[in-house]
Amino acid sequence: MTDHQKGIAAGLFCFIFWGIAPIYFKLLADVPALVIIAHRIIWGVLFLFLFLIIRERSQLFKSLKITYKQMAVLLLSGTLVASNWLMFVWAVNHDQILATSLGYFINPLVNILMGVLFLKEKLSNTQKVAVLIAASATVFLGIYIGQPPWISLFLAFSFGLYGLVRKQLDVRPLIGLFWETLLLIAPAIIYLIMFAPQLKSTSNITTEYWLLFVSGLVTVLPLIGFNLAAKKLQLTILGFLQYIAPTISFFIAVFFYSEVFTLGHKVAFGGIWFALIMISWAPFKNLMKIK
Repeated sequence: MTDHQKGIAAGLFCFIFWGIAPIYFKLLADVPALVIIAHRIIWGVLFLFLFLIIRERSQLFKSLKITYKQMAVLLLSGTLVASNWLMFVWAVNHDQILATSLGYFINPLVNILMGVLFLKEKLSNTQKVAVLIAASATVFLGIYIGQPPWISLFLAFSFGLYGLVRKQLDVRPLIGLFWETLLLIAPAIIYLIMFAPQLKSTSNITTEYWLLFVSGLVTVLPLIGFNLAAKKLQLTILGFLQYIAPTISFFIAVFFYSEVFTLGHKVAFGGIWFALIMISWAPFKNLMKIK
């Protein structure tokens, strides 16, 4: 298998995994979202550390060294990604998978906006029109449902800000994620011990505890795949693959969990899909020329 094929396989694995993740968290629908995230942080640190031991071996502690400034930035980025996880899990367990799908479709367009606002990047005319179409479609959905699509917007902007913060930091992805979760482990443990409601004693309680434990692996496994894909693939290809996850979530929401797909949703998704095609078309053509 070539490096390119390994990259495609790893990319498909992580994005399909993320796409079907709502089904996993639906199994924990009776557990408060904060409890799930606290467990996800704690067990995520454990699984990440084990993976880094295997990968880094004798270089482990050298690889984990960061400065105090980097630690402060990673605390901020960790808070952003944890808030993103929290909203995602809460939305999934309150029958809002469609909203999470919309949020992650909006995210690439938010990334463009972040680049303009904070990194002084210039937009092409096509990108300007695409952002305008996506914004108009989102506003239409807000008007149609009588309020802004807060869940979708929160997911899109929190992850966009997370990417912006991490872009400024010269720390390898999985090393950064390890520190992000490690810096939040103390609050997570304190919350579980002192403030979290006890799980109700039911016939499923053992299963729920196992699912909470495995949530750490659910966090780490797709990130390992993404890390490998990012190394082996061009960013253009990786950009196309990222649409797999929200597409799968969309179909799960509408056809598996029968969430309501209104006219407002149709217009919003249609507009955003069209905008994504617009900003993806030029890179796709260039990729075909290279091949």
